[in-house]
Amino acid sequence: MTALRLRDLTVRHHGPRGPVTAVDGVSLDVPSGSTLGLVGESGSGKSSLARAVVGLAPVHGGRVLVDGREVRVRTVRDRRRLGRLVQVVLQDPDTALDPRMTVRQTLVEAATAFHRLDRPARGERVTELLGLVGLDPRYADRLPRQLSGGQRQRVAVARALAVGPGLLIADEITSALDVSVQAALLNTIRELQQRLGLSMLFIGHNLPAVCHVSDTVAVMRHGRIVETAATRTLLRAPQHPYTRALLDSVPRLRTRPPEEDPP
Repeated sequence: MTALRLRDLTVRHHGPRGPVTAVDGVSLDVPSGSTLGLVGESGSGKSSLARAVVGLAPVHGGRVLVDGREVRVRTVRDRRRLGRLVQVVLQDPDTALDPRMTVRQTLVEAATAFHRLDRPARGERVTELLGLVGLDPRYADRLPRQLSGGQRQRVAVARALAVGPGLLIADEITSALDVSVQAALLNTIRELQQRLGLSMLFIGHNLPAVCHVSDTVAVMRHGRIVETAATRTLLRAPQHPYTRALLDSVPRLRTRPPEEDPP
């Protein structure tokens, strides 16, 4: 079963000098229960692709299929139906979190979007969601401004999971975080995918981060996919020059024997 299938997807935006093709005939598959990483420089079209999948950017050509059904977002009902299947977490958690709502209120709103829950069940669901993303239940009554950036991003992930989607799209969710916070969140994402059997499209420009959570990696440049391979294969034997350039740009720790003291 394939959770997400893109066939010849094309997305165009209106630029100051006319139409700009952000995604140019992309075909990709996200098998159910696996993570596909999508990596490329800023401006390569990754976010435009993600927005097209969830109906936030117009599709000018090709097809988007979720669980084998073609996605056509034309009405509020279409968008609501798609929201039960696919959720997206963006780089800036503030776009997903209402600053006036506590964490509890945010998660309850999401958890009851498609399901009826009584008061005790709501409390249990909030505790469960916070536990999934590695947060103590005491954070439930805090406002977003009372949380760190990493904690807010974890709440944004919990909010997406509250709906119970089969497919999660994570778009640059670690790029605004400190390195240590990034590593902890990446480990949480990988554990979530394995524990829940999620299908995931993980998007980023940091190749090591993308490879850390992905079964397969697709490399995107100028709106096109230039290489797709299993993560280990791509790391060991990249085929495209652009992929090799991305790998070469990753800092490596080099050690050498200590120099002897001068006589």
